[in-house]
Formats: sequence, C-alpha cells, structure tokens
Amino acid sequence: MKKTYLLILFLIGLASSAFAQEDAIQKFFSKYMEDDRFSRVYISPKMMQMAGGFLKNNADGDADAEELGALISKIKGIRILSSEEVDGMTLYKEAMGTLKKNQYEELMDVQDKGTSLKFMVREEAGLVKELTMLNGDTKSFTLLSMLGSFTYEDLNILAEKTDIPGMEQYGKGSKGPKGQK
Repeated sequence: MKKTYLLILFLIGLASSAFAQEDAIQKFFSKYMEDDRFSRVYISPKMMQMAGGFLKNNADGDADAEELGALISKIKGIRILSSEEVDGMTLYKEAMGTLKKNQYEELMDVQDKGTSLKFMVREEAGLVKELTMLNGDTKSFTLLSMLGSFTYEDLNILAEKTDIPGMEQYGKGSKGPKGQK
C-alpha cells in the first residue's frame, strides 16, 4: 500500500512538473498577448494536421511531398511572439529565466554584437517534444515554440524543406544534440 501511494505521488509530481513548464511558456506568451507592440501567431494542431494531410493527399507519387506531409502532421502547434519595438535583450533574459534549464538541452547559442539567439529542445523518451527559439537584440525579440514528437532527422528535414518560422536559423546551426551533426 505504501509503495502504491509513493508511486502515485511520484507520477503526480512528474505530471505537474511537465504542466508547470508548459504553463511557464504559456504564461510568458499570455503576459504579452494584449501588448500591441507584439505580433502573435498560433498555429493549432488541427491546422498542422490539415496541412500535412493536404500535402500527403496531393503528393501524386512525390515521395518528398508525402514525407514532408507526414512530418508536418507531427507538429502539434506553433506559437510565435515577436516585436521590433522593444528592448529584446531584456525580454530574452526574462524568457530565459522562465524556462527550466534542466528540462531543456541547448542546441545552439549565438552571441554576436548585442544579439542573442538560442535554440533549445525538450526531449521525452528520446523524442523532441518541443523546439524553442529565443532571439533578442536592442530593438527586437522573437520567441518560437514548436510542439510535437520529432526525431532530430525530422527537424533537419523540416529546416531544409519548409518555410516554418525559425527553421531557417535552425538549419544554419546544430543538427541535433551537442556534438551531433
């Protein structure tokens, strides 16, 4: 009985920590949702499923289009918050403070002349569940969060073959966990 009780507490702890992290990113987005200085984009899982299905159904034997359709269907949502009218470095630091760094692995970190760009992933059971990009400088800020269930190969293909926001920068950097290209 005591073991069962401890197991239940452990599972509740795991679920609440995952929810708390998701809540932290959503909380950051929500904080600036009504601020007119920001552009906000949310692409729902249903929209991604529809886009992926459209590509697969209209591939007409094109293996690349079918593969890309299947990959796009894996995306469970994209959220983007950006502005060109803010102190992006202050927001970059605020957003970094919101993320629990022990849940994210850094893929790429670029610091150049007052600009910071960072890509991080959150993995579960060997799959990337979230790709996060933060970019800030003296006049602009961008936060991108892409949820799904991907391999690094999936992300590399998305970077090479789509115009999904943020994937161009991802494609220029690391192609997987530290040390993996």
